[in-house]
Amino acid sequence: MKVVVLCSGGMDSVTALYWARQAHDVVATASFDYGSKHNHRELPFAAEHAAKFGLRHEVITLDFVNRLFASDLLQGGGTVPDGHYEAANMKQTVVPFRNAIMLSIACGFAESVGAEGLVIAAHGGDHAIYPDCREDFMQAMGDAMRLGTYAGLQLLRPFIALDKARIAAAGAKLGVDFARTWSCYKGGVIHCGTCGTCVERREAFALAGVPDPTTYTSTAPLPPQPAPHP
Repeated sequence: MKVVVLCSGGMDSVTALYWARQAHDVVATASFDYGSKHNHRELPFAAEHAAKFGLRHEVITLDFVNRLFASDLLQGGGTVPDGHYEAANMKQTVVPFRNAIMLSIACGFAESVGAEGLVIAAHGGDHAIYPDCREDFMQAMGDAMRLGTYAGLQLLRPFIALDKARIAAAGAKLGVDFARTWSCYKGGVIHCGTCGTCVERREAFALAGVPDPTTYTSTAPLPPQPAPHP
């Protein structure tokens, strides 16, 4: 199947790109510059991996998101919180309806370049905090994409039932150089080691038994997983 891969430059989406190259015919990759604090750190890695395989890489600018939306992930928002990635305060980093907006645009792009599928790296670890990463949302969005395109475009979500540790293990087997990926929401010179995405990254490598090539500002003990919350 001809597919477009959504690739932010993070470890999940880069692994999804490597997976897609084995399972499908990748015709292009797409990234979004929407004003997040870490866009400038992750997008070069997305471009790097696309170039490695000679793939078209489109960076789609959504400058209205930073102007109009409320989220601490955005440049115009507050401080990115530290802590476990499933903690309630991580809701501060949710960008409202982000995946719906990005998938809608990427769907139109994918059909325009002759693709039959669109690959997104949403995974099980996202489910606690991000409503637009959960499978019921993905099913509904997939139905909309299939019904709303002449191509009957399919939304492929190979990691939807996996946690990040299993993605790390899969990426290692696929030959992903995780040193050439970015996770930290704070977007500094190096990974902070304490924000939710850094904690998730550190935990994933440890649980997977995969060497972590990342330099962190802090390698303090990881916070415990919080009790479930609504």
